[in-house]
Amino acid sequence: MSDWDIADIPDQSGRTFIVTGANSGLGAVTARALAGAGARVIMACRDEVKARAVADTIGERAQVRRLDLADLDSVREFAESVGPADVLINNAGVMALPLRRTAQGFEMQLGTNHLGHFALTGLLLDKISDRIVTVSSGAHLIGRIDLADLNWEHRRYQRWQAYGQAKLANLMFARELQRRLSAHGSSKISVAAHPGYAATDLQFHTESLVSVIMPLGNRILAQSAQMGALPSLYAATADIEPGGYYGPNRLGGLRGHPGPSTSSAASKDEVTSRRLWDLSEQLTKVAYHFD
Repeated sequence: MSDWDIADIPDQSGRTFIVTGANSGLGAVTARALAGAGARVIMACRDEVKARAVADTIGERAQVRRLDLADLDSVREFAESVGPADVLINNAGVMALPLRRTAQGFEMQLGTNHLGHFALTGLLLDKISDRIVTVSSGAHLIGRIDLADLNWEHRRYQRWQAYGQAKLANLMFARELQRRLSAHGSSKISVAAHPGYAATDLQFHTESLVSVIMPLGNRILAQSAQMGALPSLYAATADIEPGGYYGPNRLGGLRGHPGPSTSSAASKDEVTSRRLWDLSEQLTKVAYHFD
């Protein structure tokens, strides 16, 4: 497992994957690799023009469908329009943005990264036969779930803390989903992954000094998007532990091939995870049905 690579993906012929945010970065690499292994890939993207350009490089196994995770109406429309799939990869995300709000008024990072994927997964759960992969980040280590002000309506907004909260929510969601699947005797698997420090377009849209500094950090520390996508691909196709968390295995999780990853104590807090789940259902108006 220490040197697991794209060439190690088992044959995926006859299987269908839904990948959010597949129009660039890790999502595009993920879509290409899965299609290369024989899978049919539904690229769920807000930017359909960019997504089609990527799909054209993949060929007939790729299909583009519009999905804007920052708008729950779009999430519902997408969920109603797609058929059964084997795997859902919750990959799309935004990072360290200035304070903005989604169509429903959620803080943009929480609304896109967590609540959009929470709603999407709940609406698709009956259609997914194998597993759900949710992409978190090492930034979950700086996150704190503020259940009293999840959407930054009363606190002074801090973009990196908001990003950390959203990525912590991703990891807590993945683990809580597995607990609930197991409690209901479901064979479906929920698992989380993170890319380490991977050079992608995500780092150039923070509209801050970070977007200026990141190119230097990318040259010194970052690994390629191809390497950054490996943990998601491993979580989606390999024999993994349900409820596990996978990331790069070198330099403290910044680089390397995929393997089991450590996470914060907060990410394992089952009481807060249950409360976050309940609040997410209330905010998105998406109730999960496990029968």
